[in-house]
Amino acid sequence: MIQIAHGPFTLIADPEAGGSIAALDWHGLPLLRRQNRPGVLHSGCFPLVPFSNRIAASRFLWAGKAIELMPNHPDNPREPAMHGLGWRQPWQVVGQGEDHLALALQVPADAWPWAFAARQHFVLDDDGATFSLSLTNHAATPMPAGLGFHPFFPRQAETRLEARHRGEWQVDAACLPTRLIARADAVDWWEGRPVASRLVDTVYTGRVGPLRISWPEAGCGLLITPDPALDFTTIYVPGDADFFCAEPVSHITDAFNRPDADNGLRTLAPGAGWTVSMRLAPFSLA
Repeated sequence: MIQIAHGPFTLIADPEAGGSIAALDWHGLPLLRRQNRPGVLHSGCFPLVPFSNRIAASRFLWAGKAIELMPNHPDNPREPAMHGLGWRQPWQVVGQGEDHLALALQVPADAWPWAFAARQHFVLDDDGATFSLSLTNHAATPMPAGLGFHPFFPRQAETRLEARHRGEWQVDAACLPTRLIARADAVDWWEGRPVASRLVDTVYTGRVGPLRISWPEAGCGLLITPDPALDFTTIYVPGDADFFCAEPVSHITDAFNRPDADNGLRTLAPGAGWTVSMRLAPFSLA
């Protein structure tokens, strides 16, 4: 574990556990779920690189070639390949100061057919934290690519998420998208109700503005401002849990198998790089 701090902020990272964040606190209040058990799935946030969420049956076609991936969920082998590769790899510390930390990852062409490099940078300042994530294609051929962040947020009975999107994907039993419900204007799909009032595991499209979380019991909130390239949000609200996820991502779930949709998937040329970020700024509700 590596700790950095600035003013009222403290961040603890676990490079060995998928380059994840074990805690991000403000005045001692948790802005991310505090890790209380070993493993990346119990962390506060982990990187999504080089893709987000599930790929149906762990396979897709790319440039006329069938790509077969290995399922990679640490606890459920029935799940398909998901969340990219970065969360299952140890990261290397390549830079560190009192208020900043840089992690790097090199992945050869193996479980993913394209060699790539990734980098994370965490910076604390007077008003919040900025997370950045970059990806560079080290293969000799173009690579499909997606990026995102997978934060887990504390959840109490009155916790609210204000997130305005134009579309909500309906999903099947495997949480794969089937039909997009679209609105003419971006709306709050929770209509101001507590986040636990809707139990979902799906992706939202066409986000407008930041994400805003309110914790009335704690008297504070959090403004999440994702990079414009992360204009989709995967939201996971499980039943009977003390957390929820609102993940700024660059593409829809199973984008690799949805060429007919506005899927958000990118193509990185050999040697090309791409960087996204997420800003976390807490505030008092008083």
